[in-house]
Amino acid sequence: MALDAGKKRRRDGVSVDSSKPKKKKVSIQEGPPQQLGPKQQAAKVIRVSDVVRPRFAAPVVATTPGLSIPESFQFDSYSQTKPTPASKRSRPPSASDEMILQSSSHRTVDFVGKENRSESADASLQHYIGIFDPATGQLQVIEAKKMEIRGTVRAREAPEEEVQGTPARKTVLESRNELGQTFGTKKAKKAILSLTENAISNRTRNEDGSYQPAQMGAGDRVLMDTMEAATAGMATREELQAMVDQAKPVPKGHYDAADVHDVYVADEIVGGEVLASVPVRDWQQAAQANEPINLYSRFVAQRVGTVAAREDALDQLRLLRYLYWVILYWQAARPGKIRGTKRQPPREKLEKQMDGAPDAVIENIRAHFTDNGTLRKFHMDLLMTHCCVFACLIDNFSVDMLDLRADLRLEPRQMSQYFAEIGARTKVVKTEDKISHIAKLVLPLRFPNSMRQRKRR
Repeated sequence: MALDAGKKRRRDGVSVDSSKPKKKKVSIQEGPPQQLGPKQQAAKVIRVSDVVRPRFAAPVVATTPGLSIPESFQFDSYSQTKPTPASKRSRPPSASDEMILQSSSHRTVDFVGKENRSESADASLQHYIGIFDPATGQLQVIEAKKMEIRGTVRAREAPEEEVQGTPARKTVLESRNELGQTFGTKKAKKAILSLTENAISNRTRNEDGSYQPAQMGAGDRVLMDTMEAATAGMATREELQAMVDQAKPVPKGHYDAADVHDVYVADEIVGGEVLASVPVRDWQQAAQANEPINLYSRFVAQRVGTVAAREDALDQLRLLRYLYWVILYWQAARPGKIRGTKRQPPREKLEKQMDGAPDAVIENIRAHFTDNGTLRKFHMDLLMTHCCVFACLIDNFSVDMLDLRADLRLEPRQMSQYFAEIGARTKVVKTEDKISHIAKLVLPLRFPNSMRQRKRR
């Protein structure tokens, strides 16, 4: 069966004419097309008309770090007027004046906005707000202030009954007892109640917080008599001060002596028998023959020739050699097992380093300046102050600290402190060629504040 060329066959056997035009969708527009006027058309070029620096109520660019403030909150603005230098009269506020925003719209929080005047890289940064007119293409720029708004919890207003009367000032004990009664445990509350019940006397309190003197009764007198009998054997203030002086790492002395020669006595500090056992014959013979004496101490080497040549300086020469062995003992000490301590070397090495010291002298130094061969901080300070006293006795109470400081390996400040501990006064003497640190032991003795200054009250 032949079909027409311009027709297509449907599946249901109905032929369709393909030459028939198809329908198109069109939009229906009611009325004529709208046209924009010249004022309603957007300008293609934007021009800045002017830059405004407002004198009153400048706009604000505010940030609220960490806060979420509703848009309904209203802020009051305040500006601080700076007087002019010439007339000192107030002037209208300008954009450069300091401005503050404040709002109390919240129930419990006050919001305050302040300008950020931090000295950072953005300190010179200026902020502006632009108002654009799309019809004319004009842009008006207004200088603004950059501010940060912070929140502060509003203080609770006191009730009227609390403001009417001003109570008397509470003592520290009463305030502590009140806190204990409020927040303390049962045991603490019981102890506070016991103190209140067992009070000795009820004193009347004045309005200014002070108490009226209480009158002693018969029971109070009996109590005072009992306390006097119980404290009859207690040490007095002078005895306690003497005990404190003995515990200090300084030599024993007569601090109330009338003569400086009687303050520190070598026989009492070292011991008469020990000083008598110190050999000095070899030094005397070498000094008389003008022979050199090999020593390991600058202080002793600078003075041995002068002291040994004097016939009336036997005790002073013995004290000088005893000081020499004390310095050698200090130089021979080695770091101990405990931090900050030193220990005595073995006996054989010590005898070699002590340069011919007798056993009695070594034992005397060991017993006096160590704890079973260990030097702790107390023993070190005791040894240093003894060396300072010996130096004053040898140099007639005026010592140049340079040589002794080199032997003891101390800093100038430490050496001056040790001389101050024995009551000496230190000063700096400047000459054309050198600067000397001199320590003098004169009356009255001058001790540091932490030592022996007794304040009469």
